[in-house]
Amino acid sequence: MIEELGRDRVSFYQQPENVGHTRNFQTCLERSRGKLIHLLHGDDSVREGFYQKLQLAFIENLEIGAAFCRHIYMDEHSHWQDISWLEQSKSGILNNWLERIAVQQRIQTPSIVVRRDVYEKLGIFDSRLSWTEDWEMWVRIAAKYPTWYEVEPLALYRIHLNSSTGHRTRTGENIQDLRRAVSIMKKYLPNECADRLSKTALKNYAFYALNSAKEFALSGDTYAAMNQIREALYCCSSLSVIRHSVMLIIRVLLQSRSLFLKEYLQIMS
Repeated sequence: MIEELGRDRVSFYQQPENVGHTRNFQTCLERSRGKLIHLLHGDDSVREGFYQKLQLAFIENLEIGAAFCRHIYMDEHSHWQDISWLEQSKSGILNNWLERIAVQQRIQTPSIVVRRDVYEKLGIFDSRLSWTEDWEMWVRIAAKYPTWYEVEPLALYRIHLNSSTGHRTRTGENIQDLRRAVSIMKKYLPNECADRLSKTALKNYAFYALNSAKEFALSGDTYAAMNQIREALYCCSSLSVIRHSVMLIIRVLLQSRSLFLKEYLQIMS
């Protein structure tokens, strides 16, 4: 396929060993040759018009460091499930973007294109992070450059439980990594709002973890539910987070007891 379609524009490279996705991202950056860089994961894709529209944004706005579009969530069968929220009503440079991206991950990697010289000036993806290295990079860029937004959903991001993301969610590693990212990103933020934005981010992800815990509890996965509840409390100890955590713990314990009794009765019968 590379020989027939890619010709001299596409190359293939295989790592000599499994180096993890963060190192793979860096290898892509090092091997790329263009002035605009788009990292496209193996299980994601883009729709027709993605490259034309985002390239035009860079041509017409020389000051921007990155441009991204809305993205569509799809499952392992490529069925569309959801769409990212609308950041603004019209395509253009985003206002107050740093404050928005600093408190919540709002971009999926296949939806964003970055100028090559931006990566060269700001450095590589942070190897201390294993799940949120992309979010940290988008905040780093937003702290230094304007960002363009395309309202049309032109990128497709795949979600499936067998991915590394699904595994890290069960163990609670995803929230641990989020806390590390918030700590790292705090130094990019203006002094007058760094504490406020960091606390908001942690509270947002505390409730994100509790929502995950609820879904795991409903599916009977007590192990994953308790891991997410624990990490939520590490993120934020506000009364609302504690109250929701206690309610979920009671729900998980009652459900576990119910399942135990059901299995016991089946054995006895």
